Amino acid sequence: MSNYSYNLDRSEIVFAKLYDINVSYRNLNAVCDAIRYLKATDAIEVLDNVISLEMPILFKRYNTHMGSRHELGGRKGKYPEKAAREVKKVLINAMANAGNKGLDAESMFIVHASSNKTHIEKRYPSKGSLSWGRGMYGRSSVNHSDIEYAKIEIGLSEESKKLSKNMSYFIKKNNRKAGDKNIKKDSKKQKPAPVKKAPKNQSEGLALPSVSTTAKAIEPKKEAVAKN
Repeated sequence: MSNYSYNLDRSEIVFAKLYDINVSYRNLNAVCDAIRYLKATDAIEVLDNVISLEMPILFKRYNTHMGSRHELGGRKGKYPEKAAREVKKVLINAMANAGNKGLDAESMFIVHASSNKTHIEKRYPSKGSLSWGRGMYGRSSVNHSDIEYAKIEIGLSEESKKLSKNMSYFIKKNNRKAGDKNIKKDSKKQKPAPVKKAPKNQSEGLALPSVSTTAKAIEPKKEAVAKN
């Protein structure tokens, strides 16, 4: 097996990775933190929401001068679409690897999701820019922006006793929150129709005579009895 940064028992974990990605490793870290310890199907739903700009990703680090989002309760975040697409590719690859081993990938959880910087390549300016200041033509570049490549690692596992206590705790916690959100969405979509209450007795539907009319009907009878 190739080297992974996951250093615990790997016997029941299915891995997938992707090297040399031209994506910001900071965005990849935030996306990996958002899907870690989720069920694979729920994680794909989260990534699809980020790609379609429906739900931002929380940035706990590298959030200087970043705007706050009301979807995150006022915390800082943004929509790293490119990073979400690359993480989704690796996650689908890990699910395919689990299917090849005869496992149910949809019921597995993400126990390992990480991203790191692999190498940096210096972006050289043009020949004219290099020649400036040496008595030749051209202009020197003001900023030197290097190309940073990153890697993604994802590991899927079923909920078993071999997982650590922290993993089991966060799997139950995060998936309980995801289940509550799904229940709220279903309750908003399907609203029960109002039920009309039927009258308890048939006499409730009939109009009763008023008190004044009954009193008027009784008065003539009393006068007839008094004359007799």
